[in-house]
Amino acid sequence: MKLAQSLLWPLTLPYGSWVRFRAWSYRKGIFQQKRLNGTVISVGNLTTGGTGKTPMVCWIANRLLAEGKNAGVLTRGYRGRSASAAEESGKSSRITSDEVELLKARLGNRIPIGVGARRFRTGQELARQGVQWFVLDDGFQHLPLARDVDIVLVDATNPFGDGKLLPAGRLREPKSALARAHVIVITRSIHSPALEAAIRRDSAAPIFYAHTTLDSIHAFSDGLPSMPQMDDLKVRGQKFFAFCGVGNPSAFVVDLRDWGIQLAGSKFFRDHHRYTQENVREIEAEARTAGADALLCTEKDVFNLTGVRAQSLDVMFCRISLRIESEEDFWRAVMAAVESPARPRSKRATR
Repeated sequence: MKLAQSLLWPLTLPYGSWVRFRAWSYRKGIFQQKRLNGTVISVGNLTTGGTGKTPMVCWIANRLLAEGKNAGVLTRGYRGRSASAAEESGKSSRITSDEVELLKARLGNRIPIGVGARRFRTGQELARQGVQWFVLDDGFQHLPLARDVDIVLVDATNPFGDGKLLPAGRLREPKSALARAHVIVITRSIHSPALEAAIRRDSAAPIFYAHTTLDSIHAFSDGLPSMPQMDDLKVRGQKFFAFCGVGNPSAFVVDLRDWGIQLAGSKFFRDHHRYTQENVREIEAEARTAGADALLCTEKDVFNLTGVRAQSLDVMFCRISLRIESEEDFWRAVMAAVESPARPRSKRATR
């Protein structure tokens, strides 16, 4: 145990007591959940940091859309900032964040996105627009909103952090919270029997696998993330210096190597980090020292590069998607949870 973890460990005791009491209170009806007039599919995890929630949210939203369902996404917009809906004209502000902008870039205008910490209220707003199927982003711990399905993602590269609760570790809840899950997806793996066995100690939910695939690499400049796709041969012939501000940065490096990307080095920042010009100068200096030909980050990072520019090296970013193994079986499991007679049926929500 590191020194910082040792100092913070005593704080995990009251934190753990609170999250257990909170979950128990909602389960017993002491704390009341609010139910939207529609079906809510929650995507979440047990740990802080990335497990592939955003690609999964996009996959589910697109699947609902393909089936002709009126779908919308509810997201908190974590570490969001106020952004003008029309900055030059000074119209009313809205809340945005890197994850919100990434969802918009991937889903476009096809699916409405409700942003705000009070997901029930934003859900009501979407319901007034005709939304009947709600994809709740990062919703496993958002217990105030009732859901029909809880999908929990577990990253095979770091499934339960270091096994310690916040603030000493990365667990938001004890592993026993997996008992609430209806469907579990192990990400960044196609077969992990040891992890399955660990999950089975707390949950009987069906387990599926998913892994990220590289769709393309794009150039980024002047605040325009949707630049032309780079030629594959040109990409394969370069050495990249990877940088990112995501929840599980080591997984990004593992993915890059699995995709055959040559890496000269890497530099990590905290999740949702907003880059400064000084940050970029530091990244470039380290990259040149390492002999890199270009810089490479995640698609989420580009939304935090606003107003800064690399001087001597090109910046590129990865566009990825989630491939779910046995995806039709996965979707049948999700729909079975929706239709389960044991689940309370959606009814018109009240304030």
